[in-house]
Amino acid sequence: MDLKEWEPIYKQILIDFGFSRADDEHAALILSQLLKAKGCFDKSLERLERIIKGHSVIICGKAPSLIRDIKSGKIDPNEVIIAADGATSVLLSQGVIPTIVVSDLDGEIDHLRAANIMCATMVVHAHGDNVDKLRAYVSSLSDVVGTTQSQPLPNVLNAGGFTDGDRAIFLAQEFGARRISAIGFDFSDTSATAQKLKKLKWAQRLLEPMDVNFK
Repeated sequence: MDLKEWEPIYKQILIDFGFSRADDEHAALILSQLLKAKGCFDKSLERLERIIKGHSVIICGKAPSLIRDIKSGKIDPNEVIIAADGATSVLLSQGVIPTIVVSDLDGEIDHLRAANIMCATMVVHAHGDNVDKLRAYVSSLSDVVGTTQSQPLPNVLNAGGFTDGDRAIFLAQEFGARRISAIGFDFSDTSATAQKLKKLKWAQRLLEPMDVNFK
């Protein structure tokens, strides 16, 4: 990610939502320290690149359409499956094991752990509202890569993106995916709260210039 390109977008997001950059940076520092103690970042980063680079990738969002998309066969078994946080629960319920999980740890932690135990690489995001979850859960996970929306730190990278779903797509692009598809995305989800819908609109805006096949 070109941080000079991302920085003005990030500033707009902070203003639009009233988020604190200082809180984001504090969370990233906590995650950096936690991953330093684990000592797994470099191997996890290498594995992440090996899994994604040159491969066809499908990103699974958590929209209500995800189960229908899975049952209708929209996941090609030859694709690398990346779950966006809560989509992990849906995938596991349908017998699909993600290869990578991108999460700020808001999803069902038992399901995130289950995917991790089944060898899913965890891409854990730090932001101002999830420090308690970082402290509670990161130490129990294996094969973890850290991310932030702000300045990168040791063990914590910035690949771009805002929500778990669009961040997963940015990640796939950053690590050289040959082709990126997506299911379970609904940028006008009528079941979403006003805050969530606002985030979805930002995700849509960020993804518009990207080459993604929404199945």
